[in-house]
Amino acid sequence: MADAAKEPAPPLVWTKDRRTPRRQAPSVAEIVRTALAIADAEGLTALSMRRVATELRSGTASLYRYVAGRDELLDLMIDEVHGTEAPPALTGEWRTDLANVARQVRTTLLRHPWLAAELTGRPALGANSLRQHDVALTAAGTLTPDITLATRVVDTVLAYVFGAVAQELAEIQARQRTGLTEEQWQASVGPYIREVVESGAYPQFARRVIEAAETGPDDQFEFGLRCILDGVGALID
Repeated sequence: MADAAKEPAPPLVWTKDRRTPRRQAPSVAEIVRTALAIADAEGLTALSMRRVATELRSGTASLYRYVAGRDELLDLMIDEVHGTEAPPALTGEWRTDLANVARQVRTTLLRHPWLAAELTGRPALGANSLRQHDVALTAAGTLTPDITLATRVVDTVLAYVFGAVAQELAEIQARQRTGLTEEQWQASVGPYIREVVESGAYPQFARRVIEAAETGPDDQFEFGLRCILDGVGALID
C-alpha cells in the first residue's frame, strides 16, 4: 500500500506527450474538431468516442491511442474553444476591459451551447483557458491590487454571464422544442394573459404586460452587465 501511494500521478491531459498519428490515422486536432462539430450541432449527449470515430471513418480503438477517453476529449474541446479567438485587448480601464471579457464569454457560450455546463465546475486549465482567465484577472487588477478581491470580481462578472446566457439558451431550446418563435408563443398565450390582467389579482404583472417596453437579449445583457460593474465599482470605492 505504501509503494502504491508513492506512484506518480498520471499526466494531466494538457501536459501529455501526444503520439504522432500513423499514416491516414486522424490527428488529435481532427478528433477534437470533429467532436466540437457534433457537440455544437447535437449536444454532449450525442458525443461519444464511437460517434467521433464513425464521423472520421476510423476505428474506435484507434482513437484511444491518441485520446484516453471522452473526459479527456472534453478537456481538449474546451481548450480548443478558448483558443478560437484571442482574448480582448486590454485598454487599462477596468470597466471597459471587464465588459469586453464578459461579452466575449457570452458570445462563446452562445456559439457552443454545451460549454457553460462544463465550465461551472472545476476550472479549465489548458493553455488557452489559462490565457483567457489571466486576461480577466489583469483587467480586474487595474481596479484593485488585491488578487483575492480581483478574483472575486472576475468570478462575480462571470457568474452573471453564465446566468444571463442560461436564460438566452433556455429560450432558444424552447423555440427548438416547440417550433414556436417567442412572438408566436406570446400570441398563443395571449388570451390567458388577458384574463390574468383583467382579473386584477396581479397588478404589477399587469403593469409589466401593459406598460413595460420589450427589450431584446442584447439590451438586457448590457443592462445587467452595467448593474454588475456599477456594483463592483461602488464596492471598491
